[in-house]
Amino acid sequence: MEISAAGRLEVRITAADVGKRVSVRCLTGAEDTTEKFTDTVGVLTSWDSGVLTITRKGGESVRVSESSLVAGKVVPAAPARRRGPSATYRELAHVSARAWRPVESERLGEWELRAAAGFTRRANSVLPLGDPGLSLDEALTVVRRWYGDRGLPAYVQTATGAEGTQELLCAELERRGWTREVTAELWVGALAPVADRADASGVVLSRSADEAWLARYQRKGVSEVALKVLGSGPSVWFATVPGEGAEPAAIGRCVVDGRWAGFAAVEVDPALRRRGLGSVVMAALASRALEEGASAAWLQVEADNVGARALYSGMGFSAHHAYHHYRGHRDGSS
Repeated sequence: MEISAAGRLEVRITAADVGKRVSVRCLTGAEDTTEKFTDTVGVLTSWDSGVLTITRKGGESVRVSESSLVAGKVVPAAPARRRGPSATYRELAHVSARAWRPVESERLGEWELRAAAGFTRRANSVLPLGDPGLSLDEALTVVRRWYGDRGLPAYVQTATGAEGTQELLCAELERRGWTREVTAELWVGALAPVADRADASGVVLSRSADEAWLARYQRKGVSEVALKVLGSGPSVWFATVPGEGAEPAAIGRCVVDGRWAGFAAVEVDPALRRRGLGSVVMAALASRALEEGASAAWLQVEADNVGARALYSGMGFSAHHAYHHYRGHRDGSS
């Protein structure tokens, strides 16, 4: 915290610092009890009527009374990464978007409106990577109309927790009544250790998702639109570990894009979990990606997927940023 030359804690932030990353300490109880102080670090998204709103890395908003502040300062926009490949949010946003393309898209300034008949939120949401060229309210009106014309709910995909992410946009959406439905994280790691982790000699690689692969895929009854999304990306590979029956023991998908390899749909027969099959699938895909010149890896994992998080952490992956899907009301009131 900020301490003056006289040894006193000081508040060195003002409403002019909205949009910056800050660290604050607040008094929540008796002044003579140090345990009654709480610290919050995040982006200052508003300072109105004596109340500060700070959005943490994971997207949670914390409201702090101005009268409770005992210290505060602006801190660097993003902490230095301790492991894994260096990357900006914008680079990863573009890479992950290219790995899961919609069947229809339209530009609204620097926003991309994406649709794929409702197959996954990622392919049916706005990716806002800059200025839409309109006021926010006008842009959201266009968004709701565009998705409404297609019989789809309006979603905006945002991110928090890294330099250049969209904490301010998250706060504005929440003020307008948009509901955050899903939060997940994008993790990054070095690619070579993934390839070295397991013997992948029994994995079958293909350029397309065949019937066996789709039989193990969690989304049943995949449509032609879904197949187009699954097959989209610069260089797409599907991995299958044959099982004893019609369905594979494990599957996975990887998209190679320059230095990046993106992993998804790593799924294992529930009866065969904890036997290393997920590592085997990823090792096979990583080896192929290395052959194509990739050196870094990324993947997306939901916050409550404990098993996947343990697997990926053991492979050297760590969280880069969180991302969220906000849904607008169908009646257009938000």
